[in-house]
Amino acid sequence: MRYTGIFILIMMLGSTVSAQVEEIELDSLAEKLIIMEGDSTFRESIALEEVVVFSPLEFKSYEDKLRYYILRRKTHKVYPYAKLASDRLVELNSRLGELQSKRKRRRYTREVQKFIEQEFSEELKKLTRTEGQILVKLIYRQTGITAFDLVKELRNGWRAFWYNTTASLFDISLKEEYHPDQVHEDYLIEDILQRAFAARHLERQEAKVDYDFSTLTNKWTSVKKSEN
Repeated sequence: MRYTGIFILIMMLGSTVSAQVEEIELDSLAEKLIIMEGDSTFRESIALEEVVVFSPLEFKSYEDKLRYYILRRKTHKVYPYAKLASDRLVELNSRLGELQSKRKRRRYTREVQKFIEQEFSEELKKLTRTEGQILVKLIYRQTGITAFDLVKELRNGWRAFWYNTTASLFDISLKEEYHPDQVHEDYLIEDILQRAFAARHLERQEAKVDYDFSTLTNKWTSVKKSEN
């Protein structure tokens, strides 16, 4: 069971709880006492959050180290946009499920599309080509849908094709997916995200495309050893 209350451990030796438990030492009682949302209860153990231990970062060369930290800066920059896109998609699908009329559904979709364009457009214009491509990958990570299909869903096939053609002029594919188990750069992005989540530099959001990070790390560590 997951608790949202604050865990309080009492460490005052030699005191008593009440007249009925006068002889009970508080350090013994504290092992079982948990305060949850203003109330108290007894448990044998306290559930702790999972702690991920990361291996120290190692690089073959200064160039590799530089590329990693540049990738980290870009990933930190664009991840919030991918998270926002996922939030908006969840809201859209939830609302559409409540609308019975096709006319109302089309109208609401257009309103959301305009809102997303206004919300994103000015900021996205500031992104570099590589930042834009990382964003496309992270949108797929968070939504399970390519940016191309998102545009197609919100607008139509022709506009999605046009958007993808325009993006291709800048060497960006809106059809790009995210595969950290196959693409080393995608694994580095996942490594960056997991470290940022653990350090609370980025807000974790459940991903639609999820991988076991330990398995990924073991795989790429093995690949690195075989190359040496």
